[in-house]
Formats: sequence, structure tokens, C-alpha cells
Amino acid sequence: MPVLTWRLGAAAVVGAAVVLALPLDPIASIIGVNAGLLAAAAIDWARTPSPSQVGVSRQAPAIVPLGGAAEISWSVANPSPRRLRVSVADELAPSLQAASRQFSVRIPPLGAAGAAVAIRPSRRGRFEPSQIAVRVEGPLGLVGRQERRRVPGTIRVYPPFHSRDEAELRISKARILEVGLRSAKGRGGGTEFDQLREYGPDDEFRRIDWAATARAGKPIVRTHRAERNQTVLLLLDTGRVMAGRVRDPSGAEVPRLDHAMDAVMMLTAVSTRLGDRAGLVAFADTVRAVVPPTRTRDQLGRVTDAMYSLEPELVESDYRGAFMQTLSRFRRRALLVVLTELAEQAVAETLLPALPLVLRSHVVMVAGVRDPAVQRWATAVPAEPGAAYRKAAAVAALDERRRIVSRLRGMGAVVVDAAPGQLAPQLADAYLHVKATGRL
Repeated sequence: MPVLTWRLGAAAVVGAAVVLALPLDPIASIIGVNAGLLAAAAIDWARTPSPSQVGVSRQAPAIVPLGGAAEISWSVANPSPRRLRVSVADELAPSLQAASRQFSVRIPPLGAAGAAVAIRPSRRGRFEPSQIAVRVEGPLGLVGRQERRRVPGTIRVYPPFHSRDEAELRISKARILEVGLRSAKGRGGGTEFDQLREYGPDDEFRRIDWAATARAGKPIVRTHRAERNQTVLLLLDTGRVMAGRVRDPSGAEVPRLDHAMDAVMMLTAVSTRLGDRAGLVAFADTVRAVVPPTRTRDQLGRVTDAMYSLEPELVESDYRGAFMQTLSRFRRRALLVVLTELAEQAVAETLLPALPLVLRSHVVMVAGVRDPAVQRWATAVPAEPGAAYRKAAAVAALDERRRIVSRLRGMGAVVVDAAPGQLAPQLADAYLHVKATGRL
């Protein structure tokens, strides 16, 4: 497709100005100037190489964490024996926040040139730029040829793993408990027998094995470890209640689903590193993603890859259907971790009636993130009528939340209701406590 450049317009303006300044017939002179420019443009266009002859490629990272920085680069090759001016515009989504998506380069004969740009995605998901517009200018710079080239690519923006360091701390803590050492905040040392060894100053007196002590003639303790090869199934709610935005520790307002994803990644990392099998079931009105539980080292990557593109759907979540499909797929006793929003209306009408399906044969944990803004409104001193109504609504919402937490615990579920940034660590602590006390 021929494209006129700014140089042709500038030449037309300059030619018209010169004609008007000379004592000539202006109409005939302008027609003559324009005819000359059109002829020059036609010759320039004819001598312009086709964009299809220019080699164009894109180098993009396969995975970028949300909020992280990465780089996209392009390479342009000139197959012709003369110098070319080439402009390139790529099809990048605005949420990738690229500093620029177009550039111009001068390429020497039979040479190549390139450009690069930084991106910092503001939304997670899967991005597939597929087309690049390539424009080659003629030798005179008056016109150019332009066409779209298909250059497919995929950029996956993963949710950020904010709790990675917290996960490593929990793993180290659990491993200390497994070898029978005391931890400042440890609760129990597991229920599966590990070994007999000589009593040490850090051992608890109640762990002495008196029969072994009598045989050995010196104090011997019995050490235990948390059971391995247990199953942890993470049920991630992606329905309407997870669309509400809550400010995270960095100050950005993100959906509750993103807070839950951080908890999913932390619990997957901790459980698989401790020898348990972790899996994922993401659901709304239907099951949207399933990752079978395993304890392989790449399970965290599989879980993250299955959920990174999920967005909250404005539908009512079907807990009963999700539980039924989970029970039909995974019959072994497991720890079921339901990540949802602890709003009374949603939980009382959907989750509570479905819980008896799984409480009979599984350990159930329900987790949600609190909104600190509601807590601030409930404790603030109102200065005007609108603030007073907001305070009353916040107090009522907190009371409803406490009631629903009490009802869940009364049914036998472990409940984690945490502030932003604390959901993942507290959920991991609850998991470690369940393991240490042998509830599975």
C-alpha cells in the first residue's frame, strides 16, 4: 500500500510558495509543480522495495511477573544492496505499558538493525501480539510502501509471588521440627515415627522412650516427623465475590482473586517441598481449571500456569458442583482449602449448604482476605452524615463477617480470615498446624 510521507507535503508547500513569489501564472505554475511532484513520487514508489522483502522478527519474554520489568526487542534485516529507511509498529496491548510500540531505523545495504523497549505489565493474563506494520520509504523519501506482517508471539503475565520469602521461612521451620528440634513458635513435631536417638538439651522430657532408655543405659528420645505424601487440594473461587478490589501491601488495588492466587502459590510451594501432593481446582459456576495433585518440583509452575489468566466472573459460584467434581476426581482423604470471600450473604446461601459433602471425609479450610478500608470506616469518628452512614454499614459488615466465621468453625472447618499481605503466611501456618497435629 503506498503511503505519502511528510516530505512530499513539505515539498508541495515549498513549491507553491516559490510559484506565488515569482511573476508567473500561479494556476499553471502550481499545476506544473504538482505534476512534477506526482511524477517524482511515482518514480520513488516504483523504486521502493516491497516490505515483504524486509525481514522482521520480535523477541519477547515468555513469562513476565505482574508489575515486573522486561524487554521486547525487534530485529529488521535489509536484503537489498542499498540503504533503507524502515519504520515498524507492533501490536502491543496497552496494559503491557510499553514505552513505545513503534520505531524507525536506517539499515545499511545487506545489513540489519534493531530496537528494544521496556515493558511493565499492569494486568496479568495471556497476550498474543500477532501483527507488525512495516513501512519502507523510497530513495527520495517522498512515498513509502506499507503492509502488515504476521509475526505471532505469546507473552504470559503471571501473578506476583509476594510471599516467596515467607514460604521459604515456613519450609525451614517445618524442616527444623521434622528433625525433632524445638522452634520458638512450633506446635508439635509431627505424628509419624522417625527415629530413636540420644537425648539432647533441646529435647522435651515427654519424648523420652523409657524402654529404649532402659536397654541403652542412657536417655533415648523418640522423634517424629510430619506425615508425607498427603494431599492438599486448593479450591480457588473465581466467581463474583472475588471481583471486589482490596488494596495490597504495595498500595495497588487488586481483585480479591489476586490475593488468593498469592496464597495458592505459597501453599503449593510449601506443601510440595515438604513432601505432600498439591493440586488446584479453580471454579465459578463451572470448574474452569484442574491441576492434579503431585509433589514434583515443577508443580508450582503448573499451578501458576493454570490460573494466571483467570479473571473473576460475575456469576454465582457453584460450591456444590465444585465439591462434587472434586470428590469424583480425588477420592483420597485430603486437606481441602477453599479460597473465597467470607461475605455472609454469599457464604450462607452457597458454601454452608455444600460443606457437609466434604466435611465427612476431608479436612476443610476456608480462607478469605479482609478489606482494611472497612475496618478503618468502622473505627473512624464520623465528621458528617455520609461518614456516619458509612461507619454503620462497616460495623454491620464486620459483625456479619464474624458470624459467618463462627458458623464455619462450628461446622468443623478451619477458618483463616487475614489482612492483605497476611493471607498466604497465615494459611501456610494453619496448614503446618494441621500436619503437626495429625488431623490428616
